[in-house]
Amino acid sequence: MNDKKIEQLKENYLNTRIPEELEFMVIKAIKKSKLNESKKNRKFKCLKVAGTSLAASLALFIIGINTSSVFAQTMLKVPLVGNIVEVLTFREYSLDEDTYNANIKVPAISGLENKDLENSLNEKYLQDNEKLYAQFKEEMEDMKENGGGHLGVDSGYIIKTDNDRILSIGRYVVNTVGSSSTIFKYDTIDKQKEVLLTLPSLFKDDSYVDIISENIKNQMLEQHSADENKYYWVRGIEEEGFVELFEKISIEQNYYINSDNKLVISFDKYEVAPGYMGVVEFVIPTECIADILVGDDYIN
Repeated sequence: MNDKKIEQLKENYLNTRIPEELEFMVIKAIKKSKLNESKKNRKFKCLKVAGTSLAASLALFIIGINTSSVFAQTMLKVPLVGNIVEVLTFREYSLDEDTYNANIKVPAISGLENKDLENSLNEKYLQDNEKLYAQFKEEMEDMKENGGGHLGVDSGYIIKTDNDRILSIGRYVVNTVGSSSTIFKYDTIDKQKEVLLTLPSLFKDDSYVDIISENIKNQMLEQHSADENKYYWVRGIEEEGFVELFEKISIEQNYYINSDNKLVISFDKYEVAPGYMGVVEFVIPTECIADILVGDDYIN
């Protein structure tokens, strides 16, 4: 960029009105920068040329905000973040052979500074899926030797929540042998503290097991009362007999925290209801567990 263009850019910038919100943010950033200026001088001497380009880019950025109200409003909603934590597909196992089908996607987390946590989760994901694929191939060979049949496995992952604080990853496995079964496993991570959040870690003591279980039973009965097709294996709907009735969740029950900062308890297909109900979930009202939560950082 030549001197004439820079001067023109500077003139346009100085004549452009800056929104109050942005002006406040810029002033705040400048004050903070000045406090650190003496410490950074030596470190960044070699970046003077890059700094000039950055300043010009910043000027263009500010002009863009001033001349486009839509752009300004959008940028004001964008959070300022440090490391970007991502979930990517690390590996895929695929097989499509007559009546035998496998499609397995292995997730991997990247961007955590806590490499012990990142590596342990990624190793778990890889080992689980390697074992799943090996088991599928073994069962496929057994079927072939015994006259054939239909066998399928579909495994992947979904991101339930990804915000400034929480990352909740759901990994699923759908096995098909005549009928199908579906299993979900969730991991919920505090991206700021970079720790894995277990269900017990959210509560002061294990009283949450009974409190949450009673709430879920009530939700089951209410849902069935409103729609008889919503059927659960729970006392009040199903009598003692052919199936085991739901009594309480496990201490390490499958769960995640949704985008509304609510606790969601998840049950696999056939775990508490007939197969046609699929995977069932229950959002737990925060008021029913507020007194036993260790804090409101995650659930509120």
